[in-house]
Amino acid sequence: MQELNIQLNNPVFFVSLVGIIGLLVGSFLNVVIYRLPVMMNRNWRKDCLEYLQLPPDQENNEPFNLSVPLSRCPQCASPIKPWQNIPVFSYLLLRGKCANCKHPISLRYPVIEAFTAIASIIVAWHFGYTFQAGFALLLTWALIALTFIDIDSQLLPDSITLPLLWLGLLLSLFGIFTDTHTSIIGAITGYMILWSVYQLFKLLTGKEGMGYGDFKLLAVFGAWLGWQTLPMIIILSSLVGAVIGIGMIIFVKRDHATPIPFGPYLAAAGWIALLWGEPINQLYLDFAGL
Repeated sequence: MQELNIQLNNPVFFVSLVGIIGLLVGSFLNVVIYRLPVMMNRNWRKDCLEYLQLPPDQENNEPFNLSVPLSRCPQCASPIKPWQNIPVFSYLLLRGKCANCKHPISLRYPVIEAFTAIASIIVAWHFGYTFQAGFALLLTWALIALTFIDIDSQLLPDSITLPLLWLGLLLSLFGIFTDTHTSIIGAITGYMILWSVYQLFKLLTGKEGMGYGDFKLLAVFGAWLGWQTLPMIIILSSLVGAVIGIGMIIFVKRDHATPIPFGPYLAAAGWIALLWGEPINQLYLDFAGL
């Protein structure tokens, strides 16, 4: 055990190990990103049928969760063998095609795996072999899942955001990222800020400008990082969202009435605040002469 601790305290070994773990986690996140919204929709449909006292849906009787059924090709339904499921490398070995039917495999799978590994390496390098690194990795992986789920379905599942919220409050008891007083105020303030914006926008336009998942996600960052980081997160996410949204309307000819998920911008801004929040805040204060 002592030898392992010595190895983990070696920055190169620790970062390399986290990078490998990040690849494996990225492969699992691909499953979460695809299956969790389907599971949610199935549960909603089941609840609606029960409420309306209608017979159960016969088409969705088979078990479907994060572990069942086993991964298979969506085109020919052939099972994916273990050697075909090695993050990134299997995609390259198979040349981006199913081993059985040669149907193209989406490039998104290895991209998410590689992106998760890179983000994990950055976190490991920033925090080193500490408790902060372990919990920051959990938050990073959850944010990646939330980002792509929101892009696909405009959902930020409670099954991810709420545990993150409670975990952030729990960590504040031990001062991992911030103190309890700051964390509680941050969680409340984070939720109420976007809730107030939502209510005001709805009052003025009669439309819903964002979902409740966005409120909860900002509350997560308030709980983890404290209320002081919230202005920076809101400003960063709003600027990036505005630039990308305007760019998509101008260059991609996207309809301005088409909703754009705000969760990915919140997640990116919150992750930046997790790693570099204090230097950015200090830079702003120095620039403002405060």
